[in-house]
Amino acid sequence: MSELRKDPIVGRWVIISVERGKRPTDFSSPSIKRKAGGFCPFCPGNEYTTPNEIMAFRPEGAGPSGWTLRVVPNKFPALQIHGELLKTAEGMYDRMNGIGAHEVIIETPNHIESLATMSLKRVNDVLWAYYLRLQDLKKDRRFKYVLIFKNEGEAAGATLEHSHTQLIALPIVPGLVREEFEASRKYYDMKERCIFCDIIAQEREDGKRVIYENEAYIAIAPFAPRTPFETWILPKEHQSSFRPVKNDFMPLADILQRTLRQLDAVLDVPPYNFIIHTSPFNEEENEFYRWHIEITPKLTKIAGFEWGSGFFINPVPPEDSARFMREARI
Repeated sequence: MSELRKDPIVGRWVIISVERGKRPTDFSSPSIKRKAGGFCPFCPGNEYTTPNEIMAFRPEGAGPSGWTLRVVPNKFPALQIHGELLKTAEGMYDRMNGIGAHEVIIETPNHIESLATMSLKRVNDVLWAYYLRLQDLKKDRRFKYVLIFKNEGEAAGATLEHSHTQLIALPIVPGLVREEFEASRKYYDMKERCIFCDIIAQEREDGKRVIYENEAYIAIAPFAPRTPFETWILPKEHQSSFRPVKNDFMPLADILQRTLRQLDAVLDVPPYNFIIHTSPFNEEENEFYRWHIEITPKLTKIAGFEWGSGFFINPVPPEDSARFMREARI
């Protein structure tokens, strides 16, 4: 029998549709197969086609095309970095001008590499690039939040196949982040405990939804996942904002790459999105919220019921998806 499950953080309900129960091989999402050849603006030698780089990692003495990672402004930004932030009202409606920053982290010079296949050192570099850009952008007092997100594959929204991540700096805190943040605060006010700490403790005790853990991080299938094989990566120790543990991102690089390799093995290199949720700039240090990564493979489509009800229908129980991933040969 199908069942309804409630997300303990934001109170969102999902339907785990056991009658529609699917195995990994039942999904028809297009596998990501990168192809060499053809023109790519993110490949070495084509730096002239992107806006001027903001940051790059290069070995000492390397030339302009000798980079291992580049950060550039998005050529078609959702928000513009130049200008003064102005807020106005139109009767009962509010508006502000489109001030923000929209950047692209080009993760590798190798066109056919992905976060799952590149060296662990390169994944570590990508995480440091995220962190360094966050630290720089939060100096701009116009910005309240930076959302880091990755669209991997055309079905997940990527327009270029070369591996890259995007970030958008915003003058407001996104609604979904604010919802999580305030719900976590409310839980802490009632119980004097962090809800994410409680989730991790229960998941480690139960074990059914734990996918992998190392000394610093844990990957779990959440209790009420919106989509099949949704996966969260969280720090084991309380960290309210995204930062390295003991000035070291290698444990995070390890669990992130391993999780993506497990998904690739189980789902034949699926398209996916991932996002980093972290505390807003004005409350980076707190006792009630824990930053985390949410990975959602693009295996199902959102249709009328989901849009109209706010419910998600998931044909794979998280206990099954966690088991499939634990058993994956990578």
